[in-house]
Amino acid sequence: QVQLRESGGGSVQAGGSLRLSCAASGAASARNTMTWFRQSPGKEREGVACFAGVGRTYYRDSVQGRFTISQDIAKNTVDLQMFNLKPEDSAIYYCAFTTQPIRNYNWRGPENYNDWGQGTQVTVSS
Repeated sequence: QVQLRESGGGSVQAGGSLRLSCAASGAASARNTMTWFRQSPGKEREGVACFAGVGRTYYRDSVQGRFTISQDIAKNTVDLQMFNLKPEDSAIYYCAFTTQPIRNYNWRGPENYNDWGQGTQVTVSS
């Protein structure tokens, strides 16, 4: 059984920073592919950043250069450091786990992930 627990969400002003953390337990491990998604009201869930292994990280274009995904083996977490936040980054952020092969062409698809955390709210005000 897989357990994923997100933390670190909150409210910040535009230009601010937040760090999200996804703790994996049970059958999940931070060594597996872990991806952060987000979803705002009325919109599709979208992939934000993916950690598929050392040297294999993927980002959506709109967060490239502002967000960094990293793995902490000791804590068994995958973290998302977010800088220069914008109002359009506001959403519920979810971490997702998969045992499927993930590459640059399929990491964004929610259908490729087996398990999900409960989400954490990020609100960025202008």
